[in-house]
Amino acid sequence: MRSEAEGAVPEDEQTVTSAEETADDGSPDEGKRKKKPGSFWKELPVLIVVAVVLALVIKAFAVQAFYIPSGSMENTLQVGDRVLVNKIVYHTRDIARGDVVVFNGLDSWDPETQVKEPGNPISKALHAVGSAFGVAPNEKDYIKRVIGIPGDHVKCCDAQGRVTVNGVPLDEKSYLYTDPITHEQNKPSNDPFDVTVKPGQLWVMGDHRELSYDSRSHRGDPGGGTIPTDRVIGRAFVIVWPLNRLDTLPIPGTFKQAAFKATALALPVTPLALGLAGAFPVTYLMRRRRLK
Repeated sequence: MRSEAEGAVPEDEQTVTSAEETADDGSPDEGKRKKKPGSFWKELPVLIVVAVVLALVIKAFAVQAFYIPSGSMENTLQVGDRVLVNKIVYHTRDIARGDVVVFNGLDSWDPETQVKEPGNPISKALHAVGSAFGVAPNEKDYIKRVIGIPGDHVKCCDAQGRVTVNGVPLDEKSYLYTDPITHEQNKPSNDPFDVTVKPGQLWVMGDHRELSYDSRSHRGDPGGGTIPTDRVIGRAFVIVWPLNRLDTLPIPGTFKQAAFKATALALPVTPLALGLAGAFPVTYLMRRRRLK
């Protein structure tokens, strides 16, 4: 009987299969290495769905794009600008004076711009997607600058025609609307007002004061013109479109005055002082009862 070793082909006589022969041998591995024509187009719908789902998740929890439909924030924001809104920032810090915020005005403010209702289901679906991705206007959302936070006394105007917050005048020249032709700048307000912002509310104004339908125009509403803090969607922090308008939206320097910090530090002191003042007589009476 011949051994298996006798029938084996010597190593130096074994043939090497060429790449061309391997490509044509129809082996199962070949299907893995070589995609069939048209497979990309079959995968494309899945890729689109995954991209949309990821975008919606990001929009819901982190960053959302918004379309600017009106001139109420000119020159800071122009009609047609797209901004990105940070929806996480107010989980890490409070809303600050000078922030440009997007908020939902449903059931509290009338829309500044009337958006024509789509006439058919396809148009409605496209408009909903466009609103979600910031390429179409949404009449229920507003964008304004925060002037007063809870507890602030906001007034206009002082002897120099300026808005004051807790008696501190604002220098608003860096962001108030300036006419590109006449170079005239809006006044801080043509209408006088004097309000104290209630807890959980904000006093907001547009940078184009002569055009903006803001807190001043809603003083007859239940909130006295203020908006609830829980209706704030997030802080607009950058302009992303058009590309020639690419820019950040920082807090203007006037809101960083040292006088505001002093005011903020004084606010919690008052209730604490009252609490301490009330604690002394209570402690005294308790001690007397123990001695009896």
